[in-house]
Amino acid sequence: MSIRFLFKWSNLMMFAVILVPAVGHAADNSAPSPKLVLQITVDQLRGDLPTRYFGRLGDGGLRYLLDNGTVYTNAHHQHANTETIVGHTTLATGADPSRHGMIGNVWLDRITGELTYNVEDARYPILSEGAGVDKKTEIDPTQRTARSDGRSPSRILVSTYSDELKLNRGGRSKIFGVSVKDRGAISMAGHTGKAFWFSKQLGQFITSQYYYEDYPDWVRAFNAADPTARYVGQDWVLMHDPATYLFGAYDDRAYETSLPGFGRTFPHPYGQRDGKYFTTFLTLSPAGDEITLDFAKKLLKNEALGKGDVTDYLSVSFSSTDYVGHIFGPSSLEAEDNVLRLDRTLADLLSYVDTEIGLENTLIVLSADHGGPEAPGYLNELGIEATYIDPAEFDKSSAIAALKKRFGIGEELISTYFHPYLYLNRNAIAERELDLAVVEAAVAEEISKFDGVTAAVSSSALRSGQLPDTPIMRSILRNYNANRSGDIYVVFDPNRFINDFDGLVVAASHGSPWRYDTYVPIIFVGKDIPAQKINRLVHTVSIAPTLALLTGTKPPSGSFAKPLFEVIN
Repeated sequence: MSIRFLFKWSNLMMFAVILVPAVGHAADNSAPSPKLVLQITVDQLRGDLPTRYFGRLGDGGLRYLLDNGTVYTNAHHQHANTETIVGHTTLATGADPSRHGMIGNVWLDRITGELTYNVEDARYPILSEGAGVDKKTEIDPTQRTARSDGRSPSRILVSTYSDELKLNRGGRSKIFGVSVKDRGAISMAGHTGKAFWFSKQLGQFITSQYYYEDYPDWVRAFNAADPTARYVGQDWVLMHDPATYLFGAYDDRAYETSLPGFGRTFPHPYGQRDGKYFTTFLTLSPAGDEITLDFAKKLLKNEALGKGDVTDYLSVSFSSTDYVGHIFGPSSLEAEDNVLRLDRTLADLLSYVDTEIGLENTLIVLSADHGGPEAPGYLNELGIEATYIDPAEFDKSSAIAALKKRFGIGEELISTYFHPYLYLNRNAIAERELDLAVVEAAVAEEISKFDGVTAAVSSSALRSGQLPDTPIMRSILRNYNANRSGDIYVVFDPNRFINDFDGLVVAASHGSPWRYDTYVPIIFVGKDIPAQKINRLVHTVSIAPTLALLTGTKPPSGSFAKPLFEVIN
């Protein structure tokens, strides 16, 4: 009996479910289930972006979804830390981070003292040699924190919708997740599916031994054909005349990140294949989404999704909008062109699904893992105050120095900050036999007085439940997991940002509970789903239980949210 089988069996027992005979219909047996559930996630697609350039959208992409679906115009994540893995897992599970466990892109493991990357799992190495993280070329700080190249969904503490679909259909549903980002693919594929993501080191799509012992032949063929070849020596250029763009005059802003060789003005050259950042530049542009689309289409065809007598599931997470937002800001010429190109990418995907399966046989849901703020430089140009803040300086302040003297600590009291948590020097606290809760409360009280800080909440206070009943406090509590959260959760004021993308100065960074970071689209499209716009406040935790109800499965194990009743007939 393999280790992988034992691990998966333990997960299934944790969910307290047993495989049942195949079911081809939803709860209402008069209505056949869809052949495919297509869950599209666009990383950092803030809720206003799908309609911001509506007049210039083509047919078949965003316009098709907006015109033919149930569109929620006031949808938000309800947790505080709006980062990639947190939002993706919330979409997948219908649970808050406090339940699903992915409280941040990284967290400090109190047992090992090491920083933990969310989907890292040394037990399941990457199948491809040379696909490990290259610290010299990777522009993605959360990837660089991984200590091994192993990947799995093992740290997700509850079931996903895709897990429940497979369980309900007797294990016969095919479940796949695809993304440039490993965390974007793995979270959505759940514990029972299979995930593929893009390796910048190899310029190929890869997976780990959690999913396969060897690559399927079609994946080998796809990679052998070199999915990046068409970009060698090419540039990212504008689709249209600059005069037709809302931000046509904003192509050279001092606050945008100018990466060596890529620049901050069009055209943005990808460079040659042997260039140090060639594959990274692809992911920082619409090319990353195009490559993801190419792979998703091959997967859909070769795995015969939607061809059987049970419902299959495909998650496609497009990452380019996030990278472009970080580097150039969401109100930039680059971001505008990216959205227009994303629209064409979505149109291509939906057209392919229509040809292979039929859109009438497909249930589609589109959302985002988080929104995103405007770049401080852009806000400043419009007369809005926006600045950066550096948590690394907190321990050097006079207020913390006074606490060190009070507690008799002659070294660092604040060990580090990994967003969104401050971590205290627990060794020093233990050596002096201090009460951790007392120290946490004292530090939190002082930090909350700092310029640019809205709230600093200790984990002890979160455990006690004795907090003001405010939207911000509720969102922080939804993010709290006793085994993973740091000592003090810090919320910065609106338009105050940390400008540290692992040493890279970026235009904008997300991760707050403010509305620009929580605001996302939710669009359901499918047979018998009405075309309508709903303006009431809804939350992303409702997506998974809605999918469950539409396809006749039970909700994911950690989901207590109400389904979106406008979608259900």
